[in-house]
Amino acid sequence: MADLLELAAEREENHRQGLLEARVRPAPAHTISNTHCDDCGIDIPEARRRAVAGCECCVDCQQLREDRR
Repeated sequence: MADLLELAAEREENHRQGLLEARVRPAPAHTISNTHCDDCGIDIPEARRRAVAGCECCVDCQQLREDRR
């Protein structure tokens, strides 16, 4: 029984680690960012477009999206 519990705990830890790694994995370099925010339409600064490949909205609208989750 202890072996099954250890195996389950190990699988859970591996799964959790995989999820964490996926969250911090950067977007592919070929992902193109929007030049204008999908939500409010303002220009997205070039620094943000370079830092967050594939961004769809400005910092303020991104914060609103995350707050809604």
